[in-house]
Amino acid sequence: MDDVELRHLRALDAVAEAGTITAAAARLHMTQPALSRTLAQLEARVGVRLVDRSSRHLALTPAATTLLGHGRAILAHLEAALADTRTVSRPLRIGYTCAVLGQQTVPLLRSWRRTHPHVPLDVVRQDNSTAGLATGDTDVAVLRTIPADPRIRAEALYTEDRVAALPDDHPLADRDRVLLAELTSRPDLPLALWPDTGTASPDLWPPEQRPTRTVEVGNVDEWLNLIATGGAFGLGAAGTAESHGHPGVRFIPVSDAPATTVYLARPAHPTHPRTEDFLAAVREVVSA
Repeated sequence: MDDVELRHLRALDAVAEAGTITAAAARLHMTQPALSRTLAQLEARVGVRLVDRSSRHLALTPAATTLLGHGRAILAHLEAALADTRTVSRPLRIGYTCAVLGQQTVPLLRSWRRTHPHVPLDVVRQDNSTAGLATGDTDVAVLRTIPADPRIRAEALYTEDRVAALPDDHPLADRDRVLLAELTSRPDLPLALWPDTGTASPDLWPPEQRPTRTVEVGNVDEWLNLIATGGAFGLGAAGTAESHGHPGVRFIPVSDAPATTVYLARPAHPTHPRTEDFLAAVREVVSA
């Protein structure tokens, strides 16, 4: 497994992104035979097959997927190191899935702009369980679930109450507060779930009161639109309600639902030179 080079990782990344050797070679400005040789070298050096060529469509093996995750993080770390070396201050990228810090988001961004005017922030929604950290697309992330990836470190910031998300013509939509059991009193309305990033689960209800049906969505936009059109109800964190107003959706506090935790996450090996400064700024804002 010696002598794996950055060009090998870039080749694997290009193939994963482009889907074919032809397209990946064009992206890397090299010939197809040269790219094929590079991939063959990488396979020889790691000692496992990375690209499945047995079917008509090129596919990465499970080993390649694992290597790709680490490789992208390495490439992102290198990019940040080079930027720091050249004293070029690229934006620090903050990832999130459904919300950042709720009402504290704007105070955080304004405070950072005042204290670090030469380090801009990019707030980036990433619809995956690590909000872009695992792929190197973000430098820090605000999450509402603990990431399982061992390359990521997370700390609890605070807890948020849960809210029900209901169509604005729902019988409970004019209530100030609701109970979990009331939300499942209409068996025709399923619970909308985000499998990868959401905090809701039928397990939050007692067995005899759980939703009889669920429906999966891919992101917060799909979640809101499905609820607004009367296709489901949702259970989310207060930060989601504060960040995503929708004309067809009412957010109502749920009295007996357990609170959810907001986590601040970052790679074990930081990908931006101002990561620690930003973590300290977040802690200061949420503790104020």
